[in-house]
Amino acid sequence: MKWDKYTIETTTEAEDYISCTLADLGIEGIEIEDNVPLSESDTSKMFIDILPELPPDQGIGYVSFYLEAGEDHSGKLKEVAEALEEMRSYVNIGSGKITSSETEDIDWMNNWKEFFHSFTIDDILIKPTWEELDQADQDKILIEIDPGISFGTGKHETTQLCIHQLRKYMKDGDEVLDVGCGSGILSIVSLKLGAGHLTGTDIDEDCITSTYENFEVNHLSREQGDFYVGNLIDDTGLQEKVGTEKYDVVVANILADVIIPMAPVIPARLKKDGVFITSGIIDFKENEVREAIEKAGMTVLEVTHQGEWVSITARK
Repeated sequence: MKWDKYTIETTTEAEDYISCTLADLGIEGIEIEDNVPLSESDTSKMFIDILPELPPDQGIGYVSFYLEAGEDHSGKLKEVAEALEEMRSYVNIGSGKITSSETEDIDWMNNWKEFFHSFTIDDILIKPTWEELDQADQDKILIEIDPGISFGTGKHETTQLCIHQLRKYMKDGDEVLDVGCGSGILSIVSLKLGAGHLTGTDIDEDCITSTYENFEVNHLSREQGDFYVGNLIDDTGLQEKVGTEKYDVVVANILADVIIPMAPVIPARLKKDGVFITSGIIDFKENEVREAIEKAGMTVLEVTHQGEWVSITARK
């Protein structure tokens, strides 16, 4: 389906007023673009290490809305223009200029699939569910994955770093805890490498659903893994479910700003001599994460790098 996109050039001061007015006129799917810097409160809620660099905020904003292409929208546009003129009496709306363009209704949920193809890490083949298995790859350890809306195709450097370390440190029959399981890829890799049982956590319930779906694709039973929604850092109920001194390996591919406050609760989860494998660490955060891990009483065994990303492996 094609859509007519209409964009109102305005001021950042008037963005909310215009959005509310458009909603009152029955227009849905409103989009706001501006260069207003994120507040400290906003950034503290974001799981991201590198914030995008924005141009200077000049107080200009753009409010866009979409109407179905091929229909006469002159009446609706007249209502919008009249509402904008009326708004000038109590707020500075800037130019109020309306421009139009045509756009396709893109299937964003599936279009990314054209960029995700089979690849290998050591002797492990990670293959999207929609690709056929090549005859030459029959002898490899096969991991099939459909991340859906969850994080984790295995392609990212941090996931690959964790897989290398799991291959190196995990033993047959190990109990493994996957913190921030995402699509379940590290849980599945662990089981395929011989883990006895998996426990996983994530703050997003959709990730738990995605993980179990990928278990089924990989011919793994639900009994091989227990997965819970919650934040291991401060959710005491989740900590009780996960258990104490239970795991040979804890793996966490998250972000430095999550790993740092989480480090103190990891030793209690590990058996004596248990191993903590973590990544998602941008290179300039390496020392902070290492210090947090050592302060929690663990000994760093190895630090590995891939591109600008870092993995730290430690022992209790």
